[in-house]
Amino acid sequence: MTQTITRMNPPSLPNSAAMGYSQISIVEPGRMAYISGQVAWRPNGEPAPADLVEQMKIVADNAKAALLALGATPEDIVIARCFMTDLTPDRLNQIFPPLLAMFDGAQPCITGVGVAALAAPDLQVELELTVRLPD
Repeated sequence: MTQTITRMNPPSLPNSAAMGYSQISIVEPGRMAYISGQVAWRPNGEPAPADLVEQMKIVADNAKAALLALGATPEDIVIARCFMTDLTPDRLNQIFPPLLAMFDGAQPCITGVGVAALAAPDLQVELELTVRLPD
């Protein structure tokens, strides 16, 4: 398969590659998929844990399951949008390790957005993905 996404971190922008993501993703023409925001809800209906990191691990598992359903991998992610309640640098640093682990070395663009609330009061983090489907 030819590479369908080119990653860029030009020297005129902050070096995001060192943090595990890219400033720019260039996508070749092809089919796209838009994965709805994944939260810490499980298929069996078990409630979301109270711990932020544990929630991010479930969110990452749900995102990986969506990629698998598409026949895609983390290399196919164009951009990830991460929404978080009470966004602070400390909380962001807590979720980054499981988020980057989900990317498995791929460095898609990432946008973090602080929000007042998510779909339920117990949810703290949500991850939305835009994916270029493999040929």
